[in-house]
Amino acid sequence: MQPKSSRCAVAGVHDGMLKIALTAPPVDGEANKMLIKFIASELGVSKSSCSLVQGDTSRRKVVRIYGVTSEDVKKRLCSNVDLAQD
Repeated sequence: MQPKSSRCAVAGVHDGMLKIALTAPPVDGEANKMLIKFIASELGVSKSSCSLVQGDTSRRKVVRIYGVTSEDVKKRLCSNVDLAQD
């Protein structure tokens, strides 16, 4: 996750993980809240279907998403990202 970006978007792949840029600052959990909201919006699921499993205070996050398959996640979040980059 990259907080305090100019826009919210999937910014690429870094160390085999998606890099997501968010406009929220990393203060008082604001970036974490925006991450959940962004992922839910992009995947077309409710915010309650997404939860932060690991990385509350780290840039590296693990998010659990209910109601979509891993293939759906790849299609929707990675459609404009070159997954071969690193």
